Amino acid sequence: MPLSERARIEVYVPDLPTPGYQNLLDTLEQEFTYTFGGCTIIRGLHGSYLSQNGLPVQDRINMIYTDASIRFDPNLSSISRFTDKLKQAVFDALQEEAVLIAASKVYHAT
Repeated sequence: MPLSERARIEVYVPDLPTPGYQNLLDTLEQEFTYTFGGCTIIRGLHGSYLSQNGLPVQDRINMIYTDASIRFDPNLSSISRFTDKLKQAVFDALQEEAVLIAASKVYHAT
């Protein structure tokens, strides 16, 4: 069977015990499920990054991702606009200095 190309969108959300972070994760889960047909959440990841002050920060992270049934390269500008809007929505919802949103090409066995 041939592989099917998809566009994967990943959002890395800090794992903090405040309602805003859980509400954002719940909202993304609902949006990804209804828009793209499903998503996966991986909780409790460990990460680190350099703060704006240049200091290393240890972080617990939840990652949510979805695979959109669209080809990556011909839709790159649409994917870019979507991730830009997604990043702005995440910044509007949280008080974070950095949030990672990634997009990549993946292949599913069909």
